Amino acid sequence: MTAQGFLLLLELVGVFAFALDGALVAMRSTHLDLFGVVTLGIVTAVGGGIARDVLLGELPPATFRTWYYLATATAGALAAFWGQRLLVRVYRPILVFDTIGLSLFSVTGAQLAVDAGAGAGQAILLGGLTGVGGGTLRDVLVRKVPSILTGGLYAVPALLGACVAVAGPLLGVESGVAAFAGGVVCAGLRTGGVLRGWQAPRAPRPAPGELDG
Repeated sequence: MTAQGFLLLLELVGVFAFALDGALVAMRSTHLDLFGVVTLGIVTAVGGGIARDVLLGELPPATFRTWYYLATATAGALAAFWGQRLLVRVYRPILVFDTIGLSLFSVTGAQLAVDAGAGAGQAILLGGLTGVGGGTLRDVLVRKVPSILTGGLYAVPALLGACVAVAGPLLGVESGVAAFAGGVVCAGLRTGGVLRGWQAPRAPRPAPGELDG
């Protein structure tokens, strides 16, 4: 399998995982019908990738150039809708699928950005955007404060995972190994942030009236 094919496979696994995640959030947060659940699953799965492709000038985005992105996202959302009773047996299924999607998208998004000619810094930012973009759209659509703004580790793991994926090949590490290492870093930080309450540094609260005037 070529490196491009390997990245595509990872992206499709991420699409499926994020579609499961988005659909589960839709069913848990709101009482949407089948169409609403599938729509939210698809938005979660492809939103970040579309934003990345638009910023790279890859138009139309890959989601609309082939059939397999939307088909994979639809399959994931339908699997969540019809298999909800089975999925809830998984420990914290939303965390599991969200972490898988975040990890895969952050590293594949960064490496695809490099392949498209982006610099290292820009690729890291686009990898982070690919990872958090769909989840952010998901949260907005169900009227939740986006996860990247709530103080938990969400964007930081995506950016660090993307950084490892981009820096690896520059240091002579094979791109597949770098992608795997970046995914592990992202998944470890995201899981630790949720289970152990790790937080990004917060600004101190100002004293009453300190910012007035």
